[in-house]
Amino acid sequence: MTVTVRVAAALGENITLSTLCCLHGLGTAVSFFTFLTLVLMTDDADANSIETTDSPFSKLPDHLLIEIFVRVPHSEWAQISSVSKLWADLFRQESLWRTALFGTFPSASRTKRWPGPIPRGLSKRRYVALCISKHILTSDGEMDEIMGHTYLFLKEQLQLSTMAPSSGILHGTIIDQFIACGKSRDAAHELASQIWLAVLDNLEENHNTFLLLKRFAQEGDVFLPYPYSRSIKVQWRVFEKLFTDFRDCFSGADYYDVLACAKAKFQPIPSAWLGY
Repeated sequence: MTVTVRVAAALGENITLSTLCCLHGLGTAVSFFTFLTLVLMTDDADANSIETTDSPFSKLPDHLLIEIFVRVPHSEWAQISSVSKLWADLFRQESLWRTALFGTFPSASRTKRWPGPIPRGLSKRRYVALCISKHILTSDGEMDEIMGHTYLFLKEQLQLSTMAPSSGILHGTIIDQFIACGKSRDAAHELASQIWLAVLDNLEENHNTFLLLKRFAQEGDVFLPYPYSRSIKVQWRVFEKLFTDFRDCFSGADYYDVLACAKAKFQPIPSAWLGY
C-alpha cells in the first residue's frame, strides 16, 4: 500500500466532511470522495510534485495536514515524513507532536510536571514515553509517563558514544526519581528493576552493547543501602545476555573472567552458561 493510500485510508476512517470543507482553494463543500481522488492523484514516486502549486497537497493548510498525519498509524510516520521536505518539516514541529500526544493520550493534558532528576521534555518526547509505557512496559496508571521517561533516560545513558556511567549511579538516579514522586522504597526498587530489564532486552545486539554488559558484569559490588543496591534480577539478566546472545563475542580470557564473576554472585549457575 502506498503512502498516499494509507493517508487516504486514515481520512476515510477519521476525517469528517466538515473538516474537509476547511480545505483552502478547493471550495466550501468538498466531498470526501473528491478529496480522496485528489489524494490518490499524488504520485509517491515523484515527491517533488507534492510541493508544487499544482499538487492537491499544496492547497492544504498545515493544521489540516497535521490532523491527517496523526490519524495514520505511527509506524508509518517515518516513511510519510520522507515523502517531501514540507512533510518532514511538519514532523519536526511541536504542534504536530502536541496534537498526536493529546489525541492519543487525552490524560496527558492533565499531567503536571514532577520533581526529580529526570525531566519531562516536550511533546514528542512525552508521546514516545507514553508509547513505551503502553507497549513495552505495559504500564497503565499514574506512573505511566514517568516510567516511559525513565526508560528513555536509561537507554540513552547506556547508548552514549562515550563510556556510560556505572550501573550503580544510573540505578541510584532512577530510585531517586521514583522516591521524589512519592513511591515507597519497595515500589521504587521494583519499578527500577522493571525498567532495567526492559531496557536490557531492547538494546541493539552489537559490539558496543557487548562491551557495556561485560563492564556491568565485572563491576565490583559496593555496599549500598536498600533500595539503592542493584537488583539481583537485573544482575542475572546481564550475565544471561552475555552467555547467550553475546557468547560469540568473547575471547577465551574474557569468557573465564566474566564466568568467575558470575560464580562469585550466583550459585549454582545454569549449565547453559558453561563451555567456551
